[in-house]
Amino acid sequence: MRPKRILVPLHRDEVAPRFDLAGEALIADVDPGESGFTAEEYLLPQASAEGLCDLVLRKDVDVVVCGGIEEEYYHYLRWKRVEVLDNVAGNAREAIARFAAGRLKSGEILFDRGAGHAR
Repeated sequence: MRPKRILVPLHRDEVAPRFDLAGEALIADVDPGESGFTAEEYLLPQASAEGLCDLVLRKDVDVVVCGGIEEEYYHYLRWKRVEVLDNVAGNAREAIARFAAGRLKSGEILFDRGAGHAR
């Protein structure tokens, strides 16, 4: 199986809560089933869904892992044959590692649910 290129819109070191408000993105090359990956951060001139979609196409991204995404951009990326895992929350590198291990799905919450969190 060929390596997959993944884009994660960033807010600090986490998956950005909204696709259209991310001014940075992390792009990683992942071999499915492998634990390691190489990643590079990209800074956009301004936060915009159009800018991120353009980056996805220019960098030949296979998978977008994001928080909330407007239906219009979700369908556009799917039309361009890009897999979209949306409504993911948590650390961006953890999301990529889980994808590489085949354990990431839409709606995944990756924050630690330790004793300090409400139940």
